Amino acid sequence: MIRIEMTREKLLGCLVGLLVLVMASCEGLSKKEQALLKKIEEVRQEFAPDKRTALFDVRVFTDSKKYILKGETDNEGALVKLRETLTESGFDFTDEIEVLPSEALDGLTQAVVNLSVANLRSNPKHSAELATQATLGTPVKVLKQDGGWYYIQTPDKYLSWVDDGGIEPMDKTTFDRWQGAKKIIFTQTYGHSFADEGRNQVVSDLVAGNILELTGTTGDYFQVAYPDGRKALVAMAEAQPYDEWLEGLDPSPENLVATSKELMGVPYLWGGTSTKGMDCSGFTKTVYFLNGMVIPRDASQQVHTGKPVDSVQDFDRLERGDLLFFGKKATDSTAEKVVHVGMWIGNNEFIHASDRVRISSMDPDADNYDAFNHKRYLRSKRILKEKDEGLISLADNPLFKD
Repeated sequence: MIRIEMTREKLLGCLVGLLVLVMASCEGLSKKEQALLKKIEEVRQEFAPDKRTALFDVRVFTDSKKYILKGETDNEGALVKLRETLTESGFDFTDEIEVLPSEALDGLTQAVVNLSVANLRSNPKHSAELATQATLGTPVKVLKQDGGWYYIQTPDKYLSWVDDGGIEPMDKTTFDRWQGAKKIIFTQTYGHSFADEGRNQVVSDLVAGNILELTGTTGDYFQVAYPDGRKALVAMAEAQPYDEWLEGLDPSPENLVATSKELMGVPYLWGGTSTKGMDCSGFTKTVYFLNGMVIPRDASQQVHTGKPVDSVQDFDRLERGDLLFFGKKATDSTAEKVVHVGMWIGNNEFIHASDRVRISSMDPDADNYDAFNHKRYLRSKRILKEKDEGLISLADNPLFKD
């Protein structure tokens, strides 16, 4: 975000949004000030075009002699480019922009999710919008702290806030030890870990995809450790050693469909990405994760990955596992808006999270025909086994192991 704000001595103009056209329309800004903001905006567009995945928050102040730039970014290259650009353009400025992670973290710049499902919010408070979720064992980057909240970045680069009970912050040594440890993955839709083989005391609930450190075995149970050091037992029938699970993965169209149907009836939850509740893109993200792929968080991000398959409702081109995107088509005056996503399962049907995870049809004669989504269909993309910067294969990426 770029703003001109109240200075030590005077108010320069109005609050400025991200669009250059908006900047130019603000009363009280000189041509020089508009040019300054335009240069800053150009750097932001280059390094942080999507505020959900990159941070470039710059505020512009002024005194009687020069411009003062304050704010923060998670990309040192963006700050270097900004300084070079403004210097070459002849602006007299000083900058107090902080490059995150914050030094105030004292080296605790990595963390692991410590709950079955951590709720990640748009602002550091429980009343803020649920932006997304992260499941137990997910490694995250820690960028800064605000009281009992941490600003973090998930493996899919999503930026959000989590309360201090949701993660276990670690220094590099501790994190490297955790990442190198043996692990299990919970494979059932929902379950629990226990304090003893008699299941007399629950330690916590578990959801599909939870990752725990494996410390040993006893009877029919894995002995596990949570990121915060809690000890528990997980039934072997409900989990697998992570390495074995990874080696046995077969991310095929058939297995994607099978996984998706195991989630039938899970309630819709805005911001949800777990088997406790999920939104439309959280559903497709979960299906692919349980088949060894980390894909972008939102439908409007997922649509930019993979290979184009169809955009004219020729559904014969689709294969099971392809993602279908819905929304508003672009016009002469408005950009395309992607607002929904589902997954093709064959037989003219797709599965998606809408009220709950359900199966709908593109066939007007079918009992489950979805006229609403048929009408707003935009395109389909194939992401299974595709190579793309926005797609992470767990088989090729040491996300949960050395």
